[in-house]
Amino acid sequence: MSIEVPAGAAAYRDDLTPPPKKRQLLVVFGLWLGILLALVLAVNALINQAVWWIPPQVEQQLGAAIAPAFEKLAQPSPAQDSLNQLLNRLEEEMPPALVAGRDYQVIYIPEDVVNAMAIPGDRVIIYQGLLAQVESENELMMVLGHELGHFAHRDHLRGLGRGIVLRLALATVFGDVGTLGAIAVSGAENLSNAQYSQSQETDADEFALDLLMATYGQGAGATDFFQRLSQDGGRGWDFWASHPNPDRRVQQIQRWIQEKGYAVGDVRSLPAALQVEP
Repeated sequence: MSIEVPAGAAAYRDDLTPPPKKRQLLVVFGLWLGILLALVLAVNALINQAVWWIPPQVEQQLGAAIAPAFEKLAQPSPAQDSLNQLLNRLEEEMPPALVAGRDYQVIYIPEDVVNAMAIPGDRVIIYQGLLAQVESENELMMVLGHELGHFAHRDHLRGLGRGIVLRLALATVFGDVGTLGAIAVSGAENLSNAQYSQSQETDADEFALDLLMATYGQGAGATDFFQRLSQDGGRGWDFWASHPNPDRRVQQIQRWIQEKGYAVGDVRSLPAALQVEP
């Protein structure tokens, strides 16, 4: 049986509900992209703030769970003692607020890796491969000062990874420090592969240069190590994998020396215990 449309009734027209135009789709896509970008920026801002919620005591508990993985690769030696003596000299020039409640120490690992890093618990990791590339006490102090700069700006906590930093901050806020062991296991691998941003590296370099000036009264040796490795082919690959843009960093340090009016004199020889054959 056929159904007739009553007279005067409007016939169905599919052009009254046309498919979305490309312009409309682009607007919707742009809105979603904007929301996603805003969320990413909000999370980054939260993480940057969260690292300041973590007190030194909690950080040291975390370090106590992470450091043994590096300590088992090290061994007591004159080199480690000498490195700690140099680190102590830099500590003496740091603002009291950055030293209070801290126990900065070097863990010296006799492996042919050209790298250095700061890890939770106030520990600076120095590898023998890096020491073999250093030719003066001043440039070594610049490297140590750089790692202390990461501590000062809490970059070493950001290196654990965004999710881990947030978990650690929340554990601190709510008093659930029992989760530190699990957090440490999750973050240890991230630390070994951490790569800081250009701004973090720049801030740490400026901190190190100011410490170098405070210690020696001049800035000699500030760029020597970085220049040498950048010109030395692939030997410094481990270092540049986690410390990017060597040429730009050298240029910036040289600009600071000029802008701040820092003198440049002679460098000091490395202590005998730190002289390692390449």
